[in-house]
Amino acid sequence: MSDIKKTSVFGNSLVWFGAAVSIAEILTGTLFAPLGFGKALAAIVLGHALGCALLYFAGLIGAEHGKSAMESVKYSYGEHGGKLFAAFNVLQLVGWTAVMIASGAQAAQSVHAFGCGLWPWAVIIGGLIIVWLLAGIGVLQKINVAVMALLFVLSLLLSKLVFADGGAAVEESPLSFGQALELSIAMPVSWLPLFADYTCNASRPRLTCATSTVVYFLVSCWMYVIGMAAAIYAGESDIAVIMNKAGFGLSAIIIVILSTVTTTFLDVYSTGVSMASITAKVGERLSAIVACVLGVLLAILFNTDRFEGFLYWIGSIFVPMATVHIMDMLVLKSRDNGQARFWRNLILWLLGFVVYRVFLRLDLPIGSTIPDVIITAVLCAIVGAFFRGGCCDSGGQPSVSIKNVNEI
Repeated sequence: MSDIKKTSVFGNSLVWFGAAVSIAEILTGTLFAPLGFGKALAAIVLGHALGCALLYFAGLIGAEHGKSAMESVKYSYGEHGGKLFAAFNVLQLVGWTAVMIASGAQAAQSVHAFGCGLWPWAVIIGGLIIVWLLAGIGVLQKINVAVMALLFVLSLLLSKLVFADGGAAVEESPLSFGQALELSIAMPVSWLPLFADYTCNASRPRLTCATSTVVYFLVSCWMYVIGMAAAIYAGESDIAVIMNKAGFGLSAIIIVILSTVTTTFLDVYSTGVSMASITAKVGERLSAIVACVLGVLLAILFNTDRFEGFLYWIGSIFVPMATVHIMDMLVLKSRDNGQARFWRNLILWLLGFVVYRVFLRLDLPIGSTIPDVIITAVLCAIVGAFFRGGCCDSGGQPSVSIKNVNEI
């Protein structure tokens, strides 16, 4: 792979800045308001710190091996295990695409309604995402600077608006601190299965992973706080309504459309990358376009307003997957490439999945992710010591290769 095709630290940082500036993240932040500013802020920061730690290490594996997220997972789970998680990833990405498009369409409609439902805005957003896809990563890196600068300025205006009021009554909610912590962790965790799709071609892998993670952490926390503050200080959960009332009609439309497109582009693009990890018969770009079209249809036909449960399911699948993978590649570092190893890792993942769901029901103040990561990591270490070769033996290369991410 030539240096020309390598991605820069700055370019990757812009990608993850755009990923974090999201209507969905702002809407999730509004759910934290009943906790009060102090507890909500603690849950946001702590949850993002934990989720981004997993994000960093998972992305580092792909970056150092030059493999996409789902291809690098095959080191730990084998060909079939990798395809299983790639299939899970495709499902969650199509779901996220629908959620993002629906959220963007609803916000845009609150500023300017066409009078015939959400579908015109959903189609417009979907069309712009496809334009982003057809332009390709190389072209987008050139325009991302201007787009992100605009989003940054508009986000500053948004922050000023939501903190301008003196405060409003906030409706009571059954959301506990532990549940809020999980909602905060779940957002960076939702990027786990695709983070390495962008770090695998980094010219400086470690610095790129670290910088991208820090940028996402800071901006995503900022978006959550904007949503939480909007609910507390402005008494409004729809951020576009706040901007429209303040006379920022055009700015509201711009920030809604651009933030939705730049974030959802990553979802549909990585759908193509994950599909390439499952089968080489369907092109990455075609898979990405199909995912976008499906997302538009789902956004139009189904109610995607309540997605907390969706975030919890993402956490229950990908938190134990990443924990076993990180223990495999970065801690135990064993070299046996036998089938027994792959089955052991899949069983460990399944145990981690069950542990996550159990702790989610218990609703402890520490949430589900923290005990799940600790218990799964300890199980990996015990099994690794028992088999001597390690529960996660990182030998062998995945048999399927993918295109360079710049070639989509």
